[in-house]
Amino acid sequence: MARGHDLVGLTVLALLSVRASHPYELHRFIVDTHKDYITGLPRSLYHAVERLAKDELVVPTGTDREGRRPERTVYEITEEGREELRSRLRQLLEKPQPDRRAFVAAVSLVGCLPLSEAQGALRARAATIEGLLTGMNAHLRAAADSGLPAILTLEVELERALHAAELDWIKELLDRLDKGELDWAVSIEM
Repeated sequence: MARGHDLVGLTVLALLSVRASHPYELHRFIVDTHKDYITGLPRSLYHAVERLAKDELVVPTGTDREGRRPERTVYEITEEGREELRSRLRQLLEKPQPDRRAFVAAVSLVGCLPLSEAQGALRARAATIEGLLTGMNAHLRAAADSGLPAILTLEVELERALHAAELDWIKELLDRLDKGELDWAVSIEM
């Protein structure tokens, strides 16, 4: 599939990994749970379902009808879809990207991964961020030593602050996970 940051498709896969649903039901759940990293609803959701079905990551399993409403096609995730979901979630968790919405989406859906995989991905991200912070600190020291006015490095200071805050949050989350403070087996009701 290699869609990288198709956050709508990723969310569809995650929700269908819980139970088979039709796109309207998925749309309502996304809106009701404030998955604000998703834009362009409902059209983007229906397009994502079509792409996922074309790629055989989800398959139609039947139709559903409530009262006088039109029939709705119900989809379920395939085994390939589950593998794609896990792979993409791990990638989004492990590798910091300029677009922070990808990490927000991955955190929102992290429960689709086994706990040990989620912890491993978060630890990898923390190590990457520590490296980024080391580089940024060196850059800022070199800029200051060269007499470059601080006003010209404010964007580096901002990025450093954002990465430092994210690193602190990840370390706190990992600590909570290590202590068993989060229930990893929470089911989603749509």
